Amino acid sequence: MQRILVSALGVGALAVAGLTAQAPGATAAPSITTGRHVAKVCSATAKSHTAVCHALKLVNDAGATPATATPPATGLTPTGLRDAYKLNGLSANGRTVAIVDAYGYPNLERDLGVYRSQFGLSACTVANGCLRIINQTGGTSLPRFNVGWAGEQALDVDAVSAAAPDAKIVVVQANSASFADLGTAVVTASKQPGVVAISNSYGGGDASDATYGSYYNHPGIAVTASTGDNGYQGGSYPASSSYTTAVGGTSLVSAGNSRGWSESVWSGAGSGCSTYNTALSAASTFGTGCSKRAMADVSAAADPSKGGMAIYYPTSKTASTWAQFGGTSEAAPIIASVYALSGNTAGYANALPYAHASSLFDVTSGSNGSCPTTQWCNARTGWDGPTGLGTPNGAAAF
Repeated sequence: MQRILVSALGVGALAVAGLTAQAPGATAAPSITTGRHVAKVCSATAKSHTAVCHALKLVNDAGATPATATPPATGLTPTGLRDAYKLNGLSANGRTVAIVDAYGYPNLERDLGVYRSQFGLSACTVANGCLRIINQTGGTSLPRFNVGWAGEQALDVDAVSAAAPDAKIVVVQANSASFADLGTAVVTASKQPGVVAISNSYGGGDASDATYGSYYNHPGIAVTASTGDNGYQGGSYPASSSYTTAVGGTSLVSAGNSRGWSESVWSGAGSGCSTYNTALSAASTFGTGCSKRAMADVSAAADPSKGGMAIYYPTSKTASTWAQFGGTSEAAPIIASVYALSGNTAGYANALPYAHASSLFDVTSGSNGSCPTTQWCNARTGWDGPTGLGTPNGAAAF
């Protein structure tokens, strides 16, 4: 059997404000995948008050993704994604999904064009008004290039394109991966015309809304945040914020059932209870077992091997290629796109799925580790930590 380049991925969500991402009684997540190697897209950092992106990619024995002119055959395509989540026939009707990430990506527009052309999607360019790329204060002087975070941005814009092809996209590039800069970018995103959802595919350890919550508190806009790729480890901010929709992850495979697809817990999907932030009142009857904020709320495909997307991403400042990406970084922009397709983000959007749980695909099998309270790491009927209430079945739950 081939070795796993990153079998448990360490703690990709780092400590914030003095608290680590490890939960009491938590164990390392099971292996992310078997038979193929998984590598982090962003380098981890030891700094506090700083986030890491949650994108993962499949690589070869040498830890590389060889240049290729065609998408990987095993990668999830826009057609497959929309079929799996029953999104065909839905329209964003001119609504905008904002992507917040760190650092610059000079060839974002070019690479997005390659992706959309490959899969027969209409052009989304700066010239036609579909795409905007701005810095954290809304200007056009963009930050320096960072290959890891640029890969994250490629995944995010490709995921929005796949799930909601007619949605407009605004990418807000923070100067750095600090929560101050990323948070400033979120506030800027919230002020852009037409924005109904903001996707955040990054995280740090659990942190308090008293410190960072003002960045993510935007009623009327769905603010999604990935829960991390380390299994059951406790809270991860901003997914552990009371103001965001916390997005977990699944393994998604085609199946011979009536849906045509089957989902289970992805072993890397982050889950846990915040030690700081207020529990969602909408979740009060769902038996989370958490006295404070529980994550996740909902989920989508995240397993790099089973449901990982074929994307076109940069390997350097000038070169790009195809690869298969996953992580809860994949799931967060998918869910943000479904909010855009629903057109319903009134109030705090994280409450909406709890009012319409029966309109989701419930994920009832799989685990992301060992935990003291079974639903925090094991799938079950109804809410569970790794997948929340489930995955999109159309946009009715949103």
